[in-house]
Amino acid sequence: MSTIVESFKKRFGAEMAGPLVSLIAVVIFFSIASPQFLSQATFGSVAFQLPELGLLTLAMLLPILTGGLNLAITFTANIAGLTVAWVLQANGGIDATPAAFALGCVCAVAVGAAAGVIMGLVVAYTRAHPILVSLSMMIFVRGLGEFLTRGGDVSGFPDFVQPLGHGSVLGIPVPLIVLIVCVGLWHVLLTRTKLGFNTYMIGSNIEATRYSGISTRRVVVLVYTLSGAMCAVAGIIMLARFNSVRVGHGESYLLITVLACFLGGINPFGGFGRVLPVFLALVVLQLLSSGLNLLGANQHLATAVWGLLLVGVMILRWVASHLKFLNSRKG
Repeated sequence: MSTIVESFKKRFGAEMAGPLVSLIAVVIFFSIASPQFLSQATFGSVAFQLPELGLLTLAMLLPILTGGLNLAITFTANIAGLTVAWVLQANGGIDATPAAFALGCVCAVAVGAAAGVIMGLVVAYTRAHPILVSLSMMIFVRGLGEFLTRGGDVSGFPDFVQPLGHGSVLGIPVPLIVLIVCVGLWHVLLTRTKLGFNTYMIGSNIEATRYSGISTRRVVVLVYTLSGAMCAVAGIIMLARFNSVRVGHGESYLLITVLACFLGGINPFGGFGRVLPVFLALVVLQLLSSGLNLLGANQHLATAVWGLLLVGVMILRWVASHLKFLNSRKG
């Protein structure tokens, strides 16, 4: 196995090696375990289920690269989705126009970005730990949403919203197209812009970055703002997918977004990682879930497997870093 991993590292790079090996292992295992795994139905299901999780993972990615975390991603997405629903209801409900939906989407992105701005300002100016700040935002947004909806669902949307969650263009699901576009935007942001470079620098050493003349506060606020805006995009896709909005939709995604980032080679302490390996890790996790479903496993078992996988990834990383340190001392 180590020889295979080293071969993939040389061919595709160190970041892509782990997710690629995991992808091949998952495909081979479930292909043998279930004849239905390698079918159009399986990959069609993955293509429709992947986007909402992928968008939330992108929202989690930027804060992690700075050494932070955004625990409020799912509830920010839901409050953004609720914003769209309220705008549609205020403009005729199922008879609302596309202009009303466009207005709702703009308001939703504004709400998501506002949540990110608040978290970014608190993290940047008070130096409070991002876990505590985002946890506080999560509790606030969840409570606000449950108060406004009385803990129920909001539904009843125009028919033209459905293709955004279930439609296809040239056989490619519309939500997947949205995800691919967002992955491309995040890739360009992190590899071709000053903000991306500064994000990596802050994750590596925020004090050294500050002394180099970079406004670390401004970068942190922008990172959390973009994270909140991406949550809003996820919330809009979830609204179209489920044809309803509820505060608790996608609550279990939080664990998986963190797992996808770590499985995709993101340093949990910030400063290192790329978007494309994370996207590949998302595909692996979704195929793992679909494979377990085909074998008749309970969905809760899939969640347990994801948790064990997260622990395993952390242990393997510690072992790899320890071995690297020992080899460097020997050299």
